[in-house]
Amino acid sequence: MDRYGVTIPLQTVPLSAHRRIIEELPDLGYTDAWTGEAAGYDGFTPLALAAAWAPELRVGTAVLPVQTRGPALLAMTVATLAEAAPGRVVVGVGSSGPPFVTRINGIPFEHPYRRVRDTVRFLKAALDGEYVSGDFDSFSIEGFRVASVPDPAPPVLIGALRPQMLRLAGREADGLVTNFLAVEDLPQVVEAMGPEGKVKEVVARIFVCPTRDKGYARAQGRAMLGGILNARTYSAFHDWLGRGEVLEPSRRAWAAGDFRGAAAAVPDRLVDELLVHGSPEECRAHVQRYVEAGVVTPLLAVSPAPEFGAGPDGMLRALRALAPVS
Repeated sequence: MDRYGVTIPLQTVPLSAHRRIIEELPDLGYTDAWTGEAAGYDGFTPLALAAAWAPELRVGTAVLPVQTRGPALLAMTVATLAEAAPGRVVVGVGSSGPPFVTRINGIPFEHPYRRVRDTVRFLKAALDGEYVSGDFDSFSIEGFRVASVPDPAPPVLIGALRPQMLRLAGREADGLVTNFLAVEDLPQVVEAMGPEGKVKEVVARIFVCPTRDKGYARAQGRAMLGGILNARTYSAFHDWLGRGEVLEPSRRAWAAGDFRGAAAAVPDRLVDELLVHGSPEECRAHVQRYVEAGVVTPLLAVSPAPEFGAGPDGMLRALRALAPVS
């Protein structure tokens, strides 16, 4: 694997306790640190810290919602981070969904495909130093240029799940960000990007629990997947992947308000496909299968495991155990 990343902030680790872990990551063979952004940490603060603590790491967002920041503010923030960490920044953007855009931010969730497409076009022009002015389908810009043009311009990736957005990622972005998919799903996803997508970077967040205790791992996996697989976007994604029948019992329980039942109804096999678990060696081998199937940058989202313990020390022990073997 040429790239081997980790998702930050790390579970059970306060941001103030990340420094000694982040500083050690390059020595362990990790090349990347990426964030997401929903209703917890913002997508930029942890990256600014990581870029300062470990100048060897590439940092990226996987992904930022396009509707919760104005286009110019988004470009300014990316350009600022890129000035602090030249050549080491990647920006991934996506549509997010009504729970994060409307319910907690009070912003109408409108025209997600067009807004992602227009934001990608705007960012690529702005980060190349162009003066951007005019009407896009989903917003208008009277005139904007970043104050400090990044050199090189950060790549712009799209978080995508289904054919229309996947095709957009292949056609207009510098790559794809995806998650909550099995190794066997990758050929279908990459194929949907179209011919251009075959040479683009594919970034995948891979959820990992390095434990030999299958019962513990599956309980953690179901707690995570019960809600995710019944969310509108991921439910449609897994329908497209052919799992509608498998997920029907979970969906019936969810619709009836039985959220625990919905989690319990996720089959063991699907949990094992979407949550990497086992010994550290088995976890690395599973991640390697993602790479062989088309992932360029695997991003480990590590869950605490009983063998390593919780908190900063436990997470550091887990990351050491999961580190790539040269």
